[in-house]
Amino acid sequence: MATSDIWTYRDTSWTQRNLVGFSVEAIDGSIGKIDDATNEVGDSYIVVDTGRWIFGRKVMLPAGVLQDVDLDTEQVFVNRTKDEIKHAPEYDPDHATDTYRRDLGQYYGAGGAGYRDSTGDPYGRDELV
Repeated sequence: MATSDIWTYRDTSWTQRNLVGFSVEAIDGSIGKIDDATNEVGDSYIVVDTGRWIFGRKVMLPAGVLQDVDLDTEQVFVNRTKDEIKHAPEYDPDHATDTYRRDLGQYYGAGGAGYRDSTGDPYGRDELV
């Protein structure tokens, strides 16, 4: 999936429903509940409150990682593992910054989660994280 596509829902019917409060399931188990969600064209995402899983940390997931939404059971399924989500760039409450969006888009988009360029850096910067 291209980085630009990572901010777009696979199925536009999901934008017809408010996903806040839905539980979120990674490939290998539950990660929490949706705390915030947007339906902006080309700039959609969900924010997940992980509760006790990562000590109350929130994570932002670009809409492109959503694999399926079950409206009846109010569950969202993402095509990433818990470990991939846990090691994503730390959630920035001021997530409107270009740097954060770029880093998150590259992590989840270009080359898949955990993508590292030829220097070993996950975001294509000179310094290692």
